[in-house]
Amino acid sequence: MRAVSGIEAKGEPKIGIEEFMAVCRRFGFSKKTLDTLRATAEKEEWGEGPFFANYYSTLDETSVQAFERVAREIFGVRHVIGLSSGTGALHAAFVGVGVGPGTEVICPAIGFFATASVVDMLGATPVFCDVDESLHMDPAKIEPLITERTVAIAPTHIMGGVCDMAAIMRVARKHKLKVVEDCAQSCGGQFRGKYVGTFGDYGCFSISCYKIVGAGEGGLLLARNQRLWDRASQLAECGGLWRPDRFGPERYRGELFSGTNYRMSELEATIDAVQLKKMPRNVKRFRTAKARVLKRLEPFREIMSQRSNDPEGEVGYMLRFFPETIALGERIVKGLRALKVDATMRGSSGAPDWHVYGYMFPLAKRHGIQRGMCPVADDLFDRMVTIGINQWYTAADCRELADRINAVLSACCTADENACTWWPS
Repeated sequence: MRAVSGIEAKGEPKIGIEEFMAVCRRFGFSKKTLDTLRATAEKEEWGEGPFFANYYSTLDETSVQAFERVAREIFGVRHVIGLSSGTGALHAAFVGVGVGPGTEVICPAIGFFATASVVDMLGATPVFCDVDESLHMDPAKIEPLITERTVAIAPTHIMGGVCDMAAIMRVARKHKLKVVEDCAQSCGGQFRGKYVGTFGDYGCFSISCYKIVGAGEGGLLLARNQRLWDRASQLAECGGLWRPDRFGPERYRGELFSGTNYRMSELEATIDAVQLKKMPRNVKRFRTAKARVLKRLEPFREIMSQRSNDPEGEVGYMLRFFPETIALGERIVKGLRALKVDATMRGSSGAPDWHVYGYMFPLAKRHGIQRGMCPVADDLFDRMVTIGINQWYTAADCRELADRINAVLSACCTADENACTWWPS
């Protein structure tokens, strides 16, 4: 027999040119540009091709590690996990604070279904707390909902706004309850100069194409300390893949339990690390634009503006106000649209919406949830008029938008200098 002195076969990389071109096509490049990119790629020596895994890479820093590093730098925290979705972050956080069968979590009456859904999925009971004029959880209504089964409060920072975290944390500390902040809709929001997501035991973020940070589907979790990080990672990393010694004995009571896989994709993280770096600048532009509009709006007797728990800290990508009646609101929306202002209102014929507790139908039968349990949320959610704010508005754009809103309100309402102001003086 002749010994084999070398290998003649030459294969192709598992991930190579065609995969690279698939990504380029997803970016929407023209055919001419795609042809140029392919010609350039074909000149490269691909070797075995890239290996898109967070734990195994020839790079000094993987994309997920870069994303987590940027999050630590921006939010000023030590314990961060990049995840596959905001819902995955909520799941890891609720398990981390001990939510399970027989327990209860206080959730806001307005906020996306995912928060209460994860509580229910864990066999626990979501208990809905009504909101105040900020549309956020009313701190004054939390305490009566606390029972011996309550383990956590889950304040949700909604639609670019921020909760009154000082008041919520006072209640939580008094009753020794954990706090899981849902920051999915307000990444970059601040309360009294401190980022939302850094007050509670966990801060959960959706990093997705529907939010101001994100390109597809991703999540981010901030943990208050190492032990909380351990527990969240145990759930998100298949029950212990993260451990320094994966097969070592339990280091402390309750460390080990079964988990699932919410690992963030390297390709998603590649984009989101860049996106997250842009967040502070994006938020600053939103805040500036909204403040310019609000400061120019005139007070009207029949209009109540959405209260802000921190006008200078909210993200500010939406302007909301509450006309006295739904009928008045519908007239206002019609007038705004006639002036090319993109205004919306649920009104008298609003369809079901998973952002308000009464329409979270998967929870209704199991937990006896129905409209009327949180009357302030029911009323304000139907009456609110919403106008989007573009971060790229110039000062002239803001003046024009404010003037159009003033014109419509002047035609429908009563000007009153003693009425509710839009911006706190």
